[in-house]
Amino acid sequence: MGQTEHVIITAGPYQFLAVFEAEAPQTVAVFRALLPYRERLIHVRWSGEGLWVPLGDRDFGVKFENHTSHPSAGHILLYPGGYSETELLFCYGGVSFASKMGQLAANHFLTIIEGNENLRALGELVLWKGAQEVVFELADDERVSQFRQNRASKASANPPRSRL
Repeated sequence: MGQTEHVIITAGPYQFLAVFEAEAPQTVAVFRALLPYRERLIHVRWSGEGLWVPLGDRDFGVKFENHTSHPSAGHILLYPGGYSETELLFCYGGVSFASKMGQLAANHFLTIIEGNENLRALGELVLWKGAQEVVFELADDERVSQFRQNRASKASANPPRSRL
């Protein structure tokens, strides 16, 4: 049986379902070995609408792969270090990845595929209320099904209101 490609991310009061990116196999392997991974998200200083986990001078031994300076909302990246400190970047909106040293690129290794409607709310929560706990966990088929059932239950309990 193959390895699961799904990750459930619990960040503050929100949950997201993400998938690993095949184009970043070394970064995926390193991050997978860390799971479950628990840290705190803080708001970026230079890059726009993003959150980050500073990792100091930690060396994961990965090089650039599937790297970008302009990720989309829902993309999660690992900057392997070099010009700036090693970090995880969690994008909730427009991001131009940079540090005080200038433009940077990082490895896009994880993409949120469900729960995206809560990305902006999470970003604004961190911006205005401060650091939030984040947990990344592998999710097998049963866990993915449970995640989806929970989302469906919440949606049916809180139907959208008419704006009339």
